[in-house]
Amino acid sequence: MTNINLNRRSVLAGTAAAAAIGMVPRAALAKELLRMSTLGPGTSPNLVMTTFANIINRDLPDYEIQLNATGAATRHVLEVAQGKTMFCMSSPALHALMSNQRAMFEKIKQAPELAKNLRAVLNFPMGVYHIAAYESSGITSLEDIRGKRVFLGPQGGAAYATMQGLFKAVTGMEAGVDYEAVKLGWDAAAASFQDGNLDVYCNPTNAPSPVLTQIAVTNRIRFLGIPEDQLESEGVKALANRPGFGLGTLPKGVYGDNQINDGDTTTLRVTVGIVTNEAASEDMIYAMTKTFFDGVAEMREGAPWLNAITPETAVMDLNMPLHPGALRALEEMGVEIPDVARV
Repeated sequence: MTNINLNRRSVLAGTAAAAAIGMVPRAALAKELLRMSTLGPGTSPNLVMTTFANIINRDLPDYEIQLNATGAATRHVLEVAQGKTMFCMSSPALHALMSNQRAMFEKIKQAPELAKNLRAVLNFPMGVYHIAAYESSGITSLEDIRGKRVFLGPQGGAAYATMQGLFKAVTGMEAGVDYEAVKLGWDAAAASFQDGNLDVYCNPTNAPSPVLTQIAVTNRIRFLGIPEDQLESEGVKALANRPGFGLGTLPKGVYGDNQINDGDTTTLRVTVGIVTNEAASEDMIYAMTKTFFDGVAEMREGAPWLNAITPETAVMDLNMPLHPGALRALEEMGVEIPDVARV
């Protein structure tokens, strides 16, 4: 196999190539322009939602989805609930906080009422939390992070809070006291880890992640997990029992021979989804849901990460109603719909 010298440019190019699956030239037609907000490049939601947009833009000539990958998920769901944006990424945990006016929604009095305007199009696994370290670092467990440079996720985000909580639950260590919590965005953090400027890199993503796959081509890496004797601890259970969360498994060898774990790694998993406003056209959401899953089925062979995106996962961990169009489409696909997903 040809030896590949990876750098920031190649990581970005690989991610961009994966995200651009399905793009083909189209005739200039009058289209309904729709805005979709998601997280930034280097994240599973960005990859899945970019693929969603590309499939719709290619196969449904009446619509053009334009992606916005800036800003916070908190603002995005408020904009969809207010009818300012058609689609965004949300999560069961975020919806629970919005419905109960907690955490980042505490000062937004209308948040519970606005949450009632939201409808799910489909859920999908954001993935499992990858906690990666190079073999050369000597880091073999979470206990080894003391004094290290660690990327937990962008500060202020859900991933940061989750990893900060997990490290404290398992090791008792505090971010900024016992280890350095490096302040970076997703894209910059991936490049920094690859360049050797981070000791530990965390990312909730579907496996195999395109970014980590490219890094593992020429680097021996280890994924850190939750020790078996900590799985029933109060701290770990509190994290895993939140809406949309749970314990997950990162399989041995999913990143090839340079993944040096002796066995599977137990970590946290998380579910997110695409949401819209209840006022969105039923026929439009029906057509988009059907078209997306038809496109995904055709693309799986060339994009292994899509194996996690199925009609069955579309209803995983739902805690809000499905949009009527999505409900009709998923029922036609034979998906068993939970009661909470019906209005």
